[in-house]
Amino acid sequence: MASDTTTHLREIHADEITAKVAELCEQAAHVLPDDVVAGLQRAERSERSPLGKQVLIELLENVDIAKRDRIPLCQDTGTTVVMAEVGQDVHIVGGSLRDAINAGVGRGYTEGYLRASIVDHPFSTRVNTKNNTPAVIHTEIVPGDRLHLTIVPKGGGCENMTKFQIMLPGRGKDGITEFVLQTIEESGGNPCPPLVVGVGVGGSAEYAMFLAKKAITRPVGEESADEETRQFEHELLAKVNALGVGPQAVGGSNTALAVNIETYPTHITSLPVAVNLQCHSARSKHAEL
Repeated sequence: MASDTTTHLREIHADEITAKVAELCEQAAHVLPDDVVAGLQRAERSERSPLGKQVLIELLENVDIAKRDRIPLCQDTGTTVVMAEVGQDVHIVGGSLRDAINAGVGRGYTEGYLRASIVDHPFSTRVNTKNNTPAVIHTEIVPGDRLHLTIVPKGGGCENMTKFQIMLPGRGKDGITEFVLQTIEESGGNPCPPLVVGVGVGGSAEYAMFLAKKAITRPVGEESADEETRQFEHELLAKVNALGVGPQAVGGSNTALAVNIETYPTHITSLPVAVNLQCHSARSKHAEL
């Protein structure tokens, strides 16, 4: 006798997704997450360089002004990166998920008077699309009947400092450490430190890059659940801050607020490593539908 395997899908209308994405785009541009603010406050209290401390004070003042006056934290309102975790029991109705997200980004950037930074035909005419679309959208199918959205306005200065390398497996932690430190040292002030450093290790070339981007969305102060990875995060953060790049590269003891590492099993011949830097204005907003 056949068992009843009927699954009841939960419907989410595309219009609801569009409205939520528009709201998150505006919020992300104006209000820095509490974990990032707390990280900047800790950095200001611990900063040993007088000039570095003054820079951090001004960055925190900027946070307050942006929130109070509803103006962007930075004029570069970024590439809109959207990470969508789609429950396997969710059914999107009234349109496609991708179209709904892009409609929300377009609405949020135009109605919020946020700078449109995306250009079409990237290697030729580079014509501005006028509303910051299309977004860069990553989707993952997860258990459940909810849609979780993470919106990350990713500024060009820090994104342009992204690095990737496939190492020989024997390079291990030493090779990863050298690569991360070299990336940050060569970046200087371009990514607007103090940084959130995302490191993706393992998988394949494109998956390591995704892991590094995902790593920057982890809240500042939230450590890896894996003990070995957590210890490596501590070691790397200490070494990054010992570089002395400092806030806005004026020198100091706070080059990064966090080093977040995400890993995935990989091929026996490979050690893919990606580094994605996020600026001090580590903007992101989350919602669940």
